[in-house]
Amino acid sequence: MAIVKKPDLSNPELRAKLAKGMGHNYYGEPAWPNDLLYVFPVVILGTIGLCVGLAVLDPAMIGEPANPFATPLEILPEWYLFPAFQILRIVPNKLLGIAMQMAIPLGLMLIPFIESVNKFQNPFRRPVAMMVFLFGTAATIWLGVGATFPIDKSLTWGLF
Repeated sequence: MAIVKKPDLSNPELRAKLAKGMGHNYYGEPAWPNDLLYVFPVVILGTIGLCVGLAVLDPAMIGEPANPFATPLEILPEWYLFPAFQILRIVPNKLLGIAMQMAIPLGLMLIPFIESVNKFQNPFRRPVAMMVFLFGTAATIWLGVGATFPIDKSLTWGLF
């Protein structure tokens, strides 16, 4: 149960502080004990569990010794670079592929300016932002999984 302390806006001292831009710590949900004791440990343990789980499911294997004179047929980057790798594989013009990859961080840098238009924090009250997020997540997963397939089956995952 969260501890919520509502402000007494009829208090003249509080109204004077609020008029000066002070007094925000007199109301709202306190960080202690709510966030520091209950939320942060769950997030930290969840992150550690996720990292350990990924390390167990996909351990770093010792492969064959490196040969600087032979290039392997299928070179794959680490899993977190699969979507960017897939963009370079499927786009016929490599300059366009690089431009598409540059558009990703540029688009991410525009998010704070786009998001500040809407005053709501609830994602269900921001349908455009929610749809952009879901489309981006789905496209990233689609490209990431597709990078593990051969080039002729990478866009369809071999389903079509």
